[in-house]
Amino acid sequence: MIKKLSAACFALLYSANAFSQKSSHIPTYLHEAIIQEENATNIYNAYFPDKKTARKAVVSLHGQLLEANYEKGYLVLELTEEEKERLAPFGFTFRSAEEFMQKRKQVLKSIKDNWSTQHNLSLEKKTDRNTSITSTDSRADFIGIPGYDCYETVEETFTSMNNLVDQYPSLTRIVDAGDSWTKTQGTGGYDIRVLVLTRNNTIRNKPKLFINSAIHAREYATAPLSLAFAKWLVEGYGNNADATWIMDNHETHLMLQTNPDGRKRAETGLLWRKNTNQNVCSRQSNNRGVDLNRNFTDRWNITNGNGSSDNQCSSTYRGPFAGSEPETRAMESYIRNLFPDRRGPSDNDAAPVDTSGIHIDIHSFSELVLWPWGDKNRAAPNGTALQTLGRKFAFFNGYDPQQAIGLYPTDGTTDSVSYGELGVPSYTFELGTEFFQNCNVFENEILPGNLPALIYAAKVVRTPYITPSGPDITGLSLSGRAATIGVPAGTVITLSATATDTRFSSRNGIEPTQNITAVEVYIDTPPWQNGANAISLSANDGQFNEKIEEVSGSIDTSGLSQERHILYTRSRDSRGIWGAVSAEFLMIDNAATPVVCSLEESFERGSGGWSNSRNSTCSTGRYIAGTPSLQNNGGITTQVGSAFEGDSAYYTASNTSAGNADVDGGNCIASSPVYSVSSPSILTAAYFHGQRDSGDDSSGDFFRLELSTDGGRTYRSIAANGDTASDAQWTKVSASIPAGANVQLRIQCSDGTNAGDLVECGIDNLNICSN
Repeated sequence: MIKKLSAACFALLYSANAFSQKSSHIPTYLHEAIIQEENATNIYNAYFPDKKTARKAVVSLHGQLLEANYEKGYLVLELTEEEKERLAPFGFTFRSAEEFMQKRKQVLKSIKDNWSTQHNLSLEKKTDRNTSITSTDSRADFIGIPGYDCYETVEETFTSMNNLVDQYPSLTRIVDAGDSWTKTQGTGGYDIRVLVLTRNNTIRNKPKLFINSAIHAREYATAPLSLAFAKWLVEGYGNNADATWIMDNHETHLMLQTNPDGRKRAETGLLWRKNTNQNVCSRQSNNRGVDLNRNFTDRWNITNGNGSSDNQCSSTYRGPFAGSEPETRAMESYIRNLFPDRRGPSDNDAAPVDTSGIHIDIHSFSELVLWPWGDKNRAAPNGTALQTLGRKFAFFNGYDPQQAIGLYPTDGTTDSVSYGELGVPSYTFELGTEFFQNCNVFENEILPGNLPALIYAAKVVRTPYITPSGPDITGLSLSGRAATIGVPAGTVITLSATATDTRFSSRNGIEPTQNITAVEVYIDTPPWQNGANAISLSANDGQFNEKIEEVSGSIDTSGLSQERHILYTRSRDSRGIWGAVSAEFLMIDNAATPVVCSLEESFERGSGGWSNSRNSTCSTGRYIAGTPSLQNNGGITTQVGSAFEGDSAYYTASNTSAGNADVDGGNCIASSPVYSVSSPSILTAAYFHGQRDSGDDSSGDFFRLELSTDGGRTYRSIAANGDTASDAQWTKVSASIPAGANVQLRIQCSDGTNAGDLVECGIDNLNICSN
């Protein structure tokens, strides 16, 4: 839940330290634009009756949204009198946002006072009061958007695209999809470029993922997220098994800067949303332009004025006619060339369940995952499947998943072509908590939360209406050095993993889940290709009868060539639905020396010398050797239902019910004996940590698995979780051990003094083997 969203216009604009030199020579266009923002008075604290209504208002009034303060009970909105009258029946009351406007004026003054002389001179040579900033704008003295160095400018985005094509020519190419409005006028502007990512091989008709970003110019975090995803794919090819098989078998198309003209305006610190069309509103107005996300043709103005505006100066102005803007036409044409039409003409016509492809439109802010319809309350004909994948995305990024209808509809949006016309499942991600998100939040929350969601989309794009309802594979690992240095052909290796059908957000309803019934692995040939041969894995507890299963199996490598192989692993639920594939490399090296293990501890014969520490402060939950018992509390799995392998693990005491014998009252600590290691080695272990979190104790709730190589004098973490909800599942971890080390491990599982959390953890299959 978003507790406090920073003032968009305040936080989005430059801080007083964004530039290092003062200059009174601010460019004319920017000076006039700042005066317009300073003089705006139609900004209100809109007090809502309840948070559910507020959430719907955020969806419907995203163009007017400047800040959301849920704890104080109001949204900051820029509203006309007509818009206020429209909101009032939903229980909203209004007060002038004096504090917000004063803060905004202070920051606008900072922009003028701290405008860099060099930046000013560069812009004055290339712009005047009647033109947009052009693609020839030089930013040689800046890295990233001033004040936000984690975000690439338009030029830097295009340079990064070119660099990726230069570095990875067999994996990438750039398509010119069309022109921005300014370029069509011959006064500068940009190409609308698409970065295409796939291995140039013989596979034809690959499933396609299309992502566009920055269609609303002021939404800083959107294009950088897309670019980070592109880098994950190409840099991971050959190094990460999932990135490799995705690039080999699927295509990803990224329209990173969908509205580059508007983006250049926003890079100055202005709250620019639309494109820069000077033929609407007023030529010099900050409110000119067309809202590209209300201009798409298939459902343009389908609500007869309720889902977009005919006011040229409105933030949601839909344009003079459907598809009037060159940016819109470029994207529509690209989508229609990318995907076949799989949906009938009626709103009630569902796309076939085997439809391929996904479209994601990345926006900010509000921490939402949205899907069609946005112009009516009724669910789309593929609504159940859209909801399933939406809840899966929200599992990764922690956002609220919901249909894209708010207090009232929106129309002419990007999904009107991809889903409305063609039947391709389409989503909107609303990233983060403000338009100009600070870099710390982007790098530590938005990127790690949303990158896995995009990776998952790339995995399931072949059958997105089917696969997401199936179980996932996590914690995939191979025994010994099979996934890293390699093993000789003929070595029998063990593959271990977790199959789980529980990875759905429960923020807005509960997704049906099923027991696991099968897990399979394929060598080199994925399961959808002819000639694929399945190797069955087994449940570690002897039978498939749970929604989360620890699994393993033996793979005989006899006959495999000396090279890197890919193991594709997937699992099936009791309805017969196979979930997403996860992969790992298998390295065959006939020159590899046999692995010698100085320690192989599986806890099958007891604690193996591990003991509870005298420094433990917990009242319950001390560690034992035995078989964990599966516990699910409030939708969170807090304790796994089996050992990682075999029958026994070392873990916080067995539960008989929720809250029984879990960690309570403090920190449960256990330590291993000291293991002497004579030669360079690799330590591997499996651990789990489960926590039903109430968010009440950031200092007292944590999990740590720590490693010492000096006999316990100093430790470093090799796995850790903080005060956050965590589904218990076995996860592999590894660490390098130098020759002559005296190794000791320590596990800590802590529940702070405040009530509300359930905490469990454990360790299994601890090995130290030569490398």
